[in-house]
Amino acid sequence: MTASANDVKLTSRDGAIQIEGTLLTYDGEFYRVETIYGPLTLDGQGVTCDGPGCPDLNAYVANIRLSGADRMADVLIPAMIQAFAMRKGLSVTREVTNDRQSTFELKDSERVQARFELSSGTTAEGYADLIAEEADIALVLREPRSAEIAMARSAASGDLLKGRRARVVALDGVVAITAPGQQLRSISLEQMAAALSGSVKRWSDIGGADIPIIRHLPKPESGLLETFEDRVLRPNAASIAEGATHHEFLEDLADAVAGDTFAIGLITLSEIGNAIPLQVAGSCGFETNATLSALRSEDYPLTLPLMLYTPARRLPLIAREFLDFTQDPAADLVIRRAGFVDQAITKTRFDDQGDRLAHAISQAGPEVTLDDLQAMVEALRDRDRLSTTFRFTGGTRLDVQSQENIIRLARAIETGAFNDQDLLLAGFSDGDGPAEPNLTLSLKRAKTVLRLLKEAAPDADFKRLKLRTDAFGEALPMACDDTDWGRAINRRVEVWVK
Repeated sequence: MTASANDVKLTSRDGAIQIEGTLLTYDGEFYRVETIYGPLTLDGQGVTCDGPGCPDLNAYVANIRLSGADRMADVLIPAMIQAFAMRKGLSVTREVTNDRQSTFELKDSERVQARFELSSGTTAEGYADLIAEEADIALVLREPRSAEIAMARSAASGDLLKGRRARVVALDGVVAITAPGQQLRSISLEQMAAALSGSVKRWSDIGGADIPIIRHLPKPESGLLETFEDRVLRPNAASIAEGATHHEFLEDLADAVAGDTFAIGLITLSEIGNAIPLQVAGSCGFETNATLSALRSEDYPLTLPLMLYTPARRLPLIAREFLDFTQDPAADLVIRRAGFVDQAITKTRFDDQGDRLAHAISQAGPEVTLDDLQAMVEALRDRDRLSTTFRFTGGTRLDVQSQENIIRLARAIETGAFNDQDLLLAGFSDGDGPAEPNLTLSLKRAKTVLRLLKEAAPDADFKRLKLRTDAFGEALPMACDDTDWGRAINRRVEVWVK
């Protein structure tokens, strides 16, 4: 709830301390007051409030403002709000203001408990509203850019990269699509950058037939296109040239590409329609598809996390409960019904790892010997790989999806899901540099994950399961090491269970 700015005086129960200032917010538990010392947050149970700005404690209604990517605001978040209300035994009514704004009222048998005000737009708008404190939660498809981080710091909104500001709600994949009649079925990220940016004009320039390339792209400033720019175009020194058709709606984009053999498009996996997604290929012959399992494990290089970004300040209790619900396994069915990929922990048998093992054998050489491969197979052959995988932005810092994986796996451990089982955190590295230091670094990453898991699961009974680390360095590559994205895919910690 945002209170009207007014004078208040907060007095401790024993009368020893008084704070005067302008009430900024009251969230049902805490007062946030602008004082001569700056903004202060005080527990409502420890103080009494006097003055014209004091809220009516008995009539408090939590107002939670959500703003950002229409990919989330149009379907996913409304479904989440409905399911959350059902979980709490509350009824829901929705009032649509216009095609971009609506309000959900959550009521019990007596009165309104909360209002969720939802604004549909772009990822950039979500961050801007969060920084300006015009939104309590931003709906975003990418991590903040440097300009947004600087803007937040200058606006006293805190460090957008510090603490657990992002929560991954669901997953999708960024894919290049073609028409069913197009013969080309795989493409490297470098070729994808060239074709979609417009720096090459004909399919023959990227391994196809000698026909022109017609480009179809999402609307500018969409989180989808911005993610592609950050992760594919910029590393390849490319930018979007004029001549592409930008689409407001992704279903229109998919239809346009599916009906034109000359066309290529950029879209999410959940919206491909009748178009055909291209595999991502590397020069060493390894190809990867945007499958459900590849998105969950982040084995696909353009996995797209759909995130809720929160402010540095405390949110109302019901907002915090909503955030917790989005991470609960009970929300997975809601996510799947909305057309996205959930983060449920699934298993893949060792016997189904044939392609990866064949590639590992083909890449073996002086630094990765047959003995190394045999040692790895001996350690993993009686186990299943969990979809939960941890990847790093550099060094031993986890990326945003992996940070969420820590929370989810820790919760599963705390609830006893792996009691009486043996969990192995297996570290792997890229092949850039000497093998011995890479092996050491891969073990260090595995131990980092082990430490973070134990910190995130303080109530777990670790005597009921076996949790240990091992490392295999360069022994099991998943992509080619001659590109940044390939090396990033290879730097990981996998979880194997028996």
